[in-house]
Amino acid sequence: MSQIQTTPLHPAFGVDVAGIDLHDVTADHLYPEIRALFEAHSLLLFRGQHLGDDAHLEFGKLFGPIEDRSNYKMDGAPKISYGVSNETEEGGVFSEDDIRLLNLQANMLWHTDSTFLPVPALVNVLQARVVPSEGGATEFVSSRAGFGRFSPERRDQLRGLTFHHRYSHSRARIDPRLVNMDMIAMWPDTEWQAVWRNPVNGEESLYIASHAFAVSGMEEEDGAAFIDELVEEITQPQDIYAHFWEPGDVLVWDERAVLHRGTPWPYEQPRTLVSCCISARDVDGLETMRPRP
Repeated sequence: MSQIQTTPLHPAFGVDVAGIDLHDVTADHLYPEIRALFEAHSLLLFRGQHLGDDAHLEFGKLFGPIEDRSNYKMDGAPKISYGVSNETEEGGVFSEDDIRLLNLQANMLWHTDSTFLPVPALVNVLQARVVPSEGGATEFVSSRAGFGRFSPERRDQLRGLTFHHRYSHSRARIDPRLVNMDMIAMWPDTEWQAVWRNPVNGEESLYIASHAFAVSGMEEEDGAAFIDELVEEITQPQDIYAHFWEPGDVLVWDERAVLHRGTPWPYEQPRTLVSCCISARDVDGLETMRPRP
């Protein structure tokens, strides 16, 4: 650990990690130290990395399998996602009424990635390639710290609940046209425990997302209101770390313990972030998140 220096990003979570070139990281070299920081702090920032697609994927694979999702695949091989971009293949940008830009704006709701998938994400490795002159920050809060601030009674209540997740639920809150996009409509509903316990250190986190639409044992309308109340409670201004991107920045966060959202920017300017998500496994606590019989 001698070559690694860390600086807190927020009093409750997150560290800026210096002294590492991610190109040099392997399973036996530096990754164990990075994984320990990940488990402890939930959000890691590595500046000035400038990873190509192959290097980005190789680093992501150290955490586990690259997410099996149709828009991440081509000819059966995992690919970096360019889904967090308003740039067109022709070199322009989406118009402000383009449905693809509306889909990006749905990411401006507080969310956890991939809760709507049959296997949710453990990690997102997100890198900045092109940044606008202003705006476009990504904001984060710790759902571990948020859970810890709840009363003992509320924590006990949440440990006995499950949340139902639907991709189209978050998209419908932005524009009903998004609901019928193939990449959104193709996923069936999922159900996960409301609290994710980290098997490494025993820390518990509220596992919630903009995709969550119902709560076990509640009427759907009441459950949706309860979900909104919980999200509001853990995302107060003092709880937020806002990251203002520079090209080459890489952020790695624990999807079990962090919520995030995008923020607006001048949409006539290009902004491209590239990512890969890594699927959670039983070693990460996945099996304990399934609904109990």
